[in-house]
Amino acid sequence: MDKEALLKNIPFAEPQVLAELVQYQPGQVVSRTLAQNAFLSLTLFAFDQGEGISAHSVLADALVLVLDGRAHITIGGQEVRAVAGQAVAMPEGVPHALQAQERFKMLLFVVKRPQKLTLQP
Repeated sequence: MDKEALLKNIPFAEPQVLAELVQYQPGQVVSRTLAQNAFLSLTLFAFDQGEGISAHSVLADALVLVLDGRAHITIGGQEVRAVAGQAVAMPEGVPHALQAQERFKMLLFVVKRPQKLTLQP
Protein backbone atom coordinates (compact mmCIF):
# COMPACT_ATOMS: atom_id res chain seq x y z
CA MET A 1 0.00 0.00 0.00
CA ASP A 2 1.42 3.37 -1.01
CA LYS A 3 1.60 6.10 1.61
CA GLU A 4 1.26 9.77 0.80
CA ALA A 5 4.68 11.42 1.01
CA LEU A 6 5.16 13.96 3.81
CA LEU A 7 7.65 15.92 1.71
CA LYS A 8 6.73 17.46 -1.64
CA ASN A 9 8.34 19.52 -4.41
CA ILE A 10 11.74 17.91 -3.80
CA PRO A 11 13.13 14.70 -5.34
CA PHE A 12 13.75 11.75 -3.02
CA ALA A 13 17.10 9.92 -2.87
CA GLU A 14 18.99 12.67 -4.74
CA PRO A 15 21.36 15.22 -3.20
CA GLN A 16 19.95 18.75 -3.52
CA VAL A 17 21.36 22.24 -3.12
CA LEU A 18 18.41 23.85 -1.35
CA ALA A 19 19.22 27.37 -2.61
CA GLU A 20 18.89 26.10 -6.20
CA LEU A 21 15.33 24.85 -5.67
CA VAL A 22 13.88 28.37 -5.62
CA GLN A 23 14.81 31.16 -8.06
CA TYR A 24 14.95 34.93 -7.68
CA GLN A 25 12.36 36.99 -9.56
CA PRO A 26 12.70 40.79 -9.91
CA GLY A 27 10.51 42.64 -7.38
CA GLN A 28 9.05 39.45 -5.94
CA VAL A 29 9.10 36.98 -3.09
CA VAL A 30 9.06 33.42 -4.45
CA SER A 31 8.27 30.39 -2.28
CA ARG A 32 8.34 26.60 -2.61
CA THR A 33 6.63 24.51 0.04
CA LEU A 34 8.49 21.32 0.96
CA ALA A 35 6.20 20.13 3.77
CA GLN A 36 3.04 21.34 5.45
CA ASN A 37 0.88 19.64 8.03
CA ALA A 38 -0.71 20.33 11.41
CA PHE A 39 2.67 20.32 13.20
CA LEU A 40 5.36 21.48 10.76
CA SER A 41 5.89 23.50 7.62
CA LEU A 42 9.10 23.78 5.61
CA THR A 43 9.19 26.48 2.94
CA LEU A 44 11.99 27.77 0.74
CA PHE A 45 11.91 31.49 -0.07
CA ALA A 46 13.79 33.74 -2.50
CA PHE A 47 13.46 37.51 -1.89
CA ASP A 48 14.58 40.13 -4.35
CA GLN A 49 16.56 42.98 -2.77
CA GLY A 50 14.28 45.27 -0.77
CA GLU A 51 11.43 42.76 -0.56
CA GLY A 52 10.24 41.47 2.79
CA ILE A 53 7.52 40.18 5.07
CA SER A 54 5.68 42.70 7.23
CA ALA A 55 5.35 42.31 11.00
CA HIS A 56 3.11 39.47 12.11
CA SER A 57 2.96 36.85 14.84
CA VAL A 58 2.25 33.15 14.63
CA LEU A 59 1.15 30.53 17.16
CA ALA A 60 4.27 28.48 16.43
CA ASP A 61 8.03 28.69 16.86
CA ALA A 62 9.93 29.43 13.66
CA LEU A 63 13.51 29.03 12.48
CA VAL A 64 15.02 30.86 9.51
CA LEU A 65 18.03 29.15 7.91
CA VAL A 66 19.77 31.66 5.64
CA LEU A 67 20.92 29.99 2.41
CA ASP A 68 22.08 33.02 0.40
CA GLY A 69 22.45 36.78 0.84
CA ARG A 70 21.57 38.75 3.95
CA ALA A 71 18.49 40.07 5.69
CA HIS A 72 17.41 42.08 8.69
CA ILE A 73 14.92 40.24 10.88
CA THR A 74 13.04 42.14 13.57
CA ILE A 75 11.80 40.00 16.48
CA GLY A 76 9.81 41.69 19.21
CA GLY A 77 11.34 45.05 18.29
CA GLN A 78 14.95 43.74 18.28
CA GLU A 79 16.77 43.80 14.91
CA VAL A 80 18.91 40.80 14.02
CA ARG A 81 21.21 40.78 10.99
CA ALA A 82 21.54 37.36 9.39
CA VAL A 83 23.79 36.14 6.57
CA ALA A 84 24.23 32.90 4.62
CA GLY A 85 25.06 29.98 6.90
CA GLN A 86 23.32 31.45 9.95
CA ALA A 87 20.02 30.50 11.56
CA VAL A 88 17.65 32.69 13.59
CA ALA A 89 14.94 31.34 15.90
CA MET A 90 11.71 33.25 16.50
CA PRO A 91 9.48 32.40 19.46
CA GLU A 92 5.77 31.67 19.31
CA GLY A 93 3.47 34.69 19.53
CA VAL A 94 6.20 37.35 19.23
CA PRO A 95 5.79 39.79 16.30
CA HIS A 96 8.51 39.45 13.66
CA ALA A 97 9.30 40.90 10.23
CA LEU A 98 11.97 40.37 7.59
CA GLN A 99 13.62 42.67 5.04
CA ALA A 100 16.09 41.50 2.35
CA GLN A 101 19.15 43.77 2.32
CA GLU A 102 20.26 42.08 -0.90
CA ARG A 103 18.87 39.11 -2.80
CA PHE A 104 18.19 36.60 -0.05
CA LYS A 105 17.16 32.93 0.18
CA MET A 106 16.03 31.07 3.27
CA LEU A 107 14.48 27.84 4.45
CA LEU A 108 11.73 28.55 6.97
CA PHE A 109 10.81 25.92 9.55
CA VAL A 110 7.54 26.52 11.41
CA VAL A 111 6.98 24.16 14.34
CA LYS A 112 3.47 24.10 15.81
CA ARG A 113 2.50 22.94 19.27
CA PRO A 114 0.42 19.74 19.21
CA GLN A 115 -3.18 20.44 20.19
CA LYS A 116 -4.46 18.72 23.31
CA LEU A 117 -7.28 16.33 22.68
CA THR A 118 -10.48 16.78 24.66
CA LEU A 119 -12.45 13.64 25.23
CA GLN A 120 -16.21 13.89 25.35
CA PRO A 121 -17.91 11.83 28.13
